[in-house]
Amino acid sequence: MRGKTFIISGPSGVGKSTVLQALLERRKDLYFSVSATTRPCRPGETDGVHYHFLDVDTFRAWIAKNEFLEYAEYVGNFYGTPKRYVDEAMDQGRDVILDIEVQGAIQVTGQRPETVTIFIAPPSWTELERRLTERGTDSAEKIQKRLLRAKVEFQTAHTYDYFVINDTVENAVRELEAILTAEHCKPQERMAIINGQ
Repeated sequence: MRGKTFIISGPSGVGKSTVLQALLERRKDLYFSVSATTRPCRPGETDGVHYHFLDVDTFRAWIAKNEFLEYAEYVGNFYGTPKRYVDEAMDQGRDVILDIEVQGAIQVTGQRPETVTIFIAPPSWTELERRLTERGTDSAEKIQKRLLRAKVEFQTAHTYDYFVINDTVENAVRELEAILTAEHCKPQERMAIINGQ
């Protein structure tokens, strides 16, 4: 059976990376989509692992050839999800996880409406503010900007297929695994197995 694509979105500080890392450690059959970018490779980063590092001309050529599921320009650099690697993984029967923000999710589902979308939310705004503060990476002003952006993103959550509250990593991973399983129990897919298609 061909794999499915799952989009995971959620505000900064909600713990997406931690939850996805735990999920990927438990589910070796999943493919985590690696984005392409035009930003320079940083020390310790590996091409094809952290990002697919492209020069601007190559990235623009890929855009012209419709090679991306979604892309955006952010702080002077391009970022995008190459179709090729997603399709290769799905053809191998692997489910693909895309960790992208709301605007990227809209682009992907515009091209591929069958994509399953999952919004990860904090248990409360107070908890989100605590997590952002405890990271120790942002000023108070930047934290307030992130919280404001989170509220804007939250207004789109009802458009997603599923809504996971990250109260604990264990609970969030359990719910994600349940969603992955449920999506492969749809009648059309199961009947195709029985009918030998």
